[in-house]
Amino acid sequence: MENGEFYRRDRAWHPPGFSLDYRSTSLRSPRRALLSLGQSPADLSGPVFGHGMLDPLDHDLIRNFGTGDEAIGERIVVHGRVIDQNGRPVPNTLIEIWQANAGGRYRHVRDGYVAALDPNFGGCGRVLSDAEGKYAFRTIRPGPYPFRNNGSDWRPAHIHISLFGQAFAQRLITQFYFEGDPLIAKCPIANTIRDRAALDMLVAKLDLENQGPFDHLTYRFDIVLRGRRSTFFENRPEGN
Repeated sequence: MENGEFYRRDRAWHPPGFSLDYRSTSLRSPRRALLSLGQSPADLSGPVFGHGMLDPLDHDLIRNFGTGDEAIGERIVVHGRVIDQNGRPVPNTLIEIWQANAGGRYRHVRDGYVAALDPNFGGCGRVLSDAEGKYAFRTIRPGPYPFRNNGSDWRPAHIHISLFGQAFAQRLITQFYFEGDPLIAKCPIANTIRDRAALDMLVAKLDLENQGPFDHLTYRFDIVLRGRRSTFFENRPEGN
């Protein structure tokens, strides 16, 4: 691998651990200074994932629940690239996705939202980035849903996404929103990210040039690993 310029982390780029508006952070934000720990051999070794472990429909959430029928809702394709801080592709990255259905409800035993479950939608999928770092999946645009913050705040439509590196312990997790959603500006979780440019990197952009005529809209979401302007990852708020 080519050596590149070292980029110092911009500590103001990522949000603080505690936010008055996002109330549950008072219970789980760090109280002491963070410690930086080096990676052990176990962190850098298997298990790993390969192409052969993915099903042909893993990337297609409209059909992959296995009922034989298609999920209900606004059909979309989300695509983009996984790149490093210098714009170089990161190939063979396992990308996992999970989301609520079109009504804003997850297929999870602890989701008590009144919206109906879609019998043909499981809400999760996987895909590998190709040699150019490209990935794509087809799904239903998720609905917003309420959560118990200040009584009943609402989450914007969003999709959760995780990336695996060269070992199982190397995992980055985040979520992205959709361009034009007015709930983004009102969401206490999204607005823990105080830098508007940083939050904008978590917004998938409408890509009408790659729409599927009479079938689906397309959104683009690129993922940047490391660097001063990396994508914000929830499990590595200090920077990846």
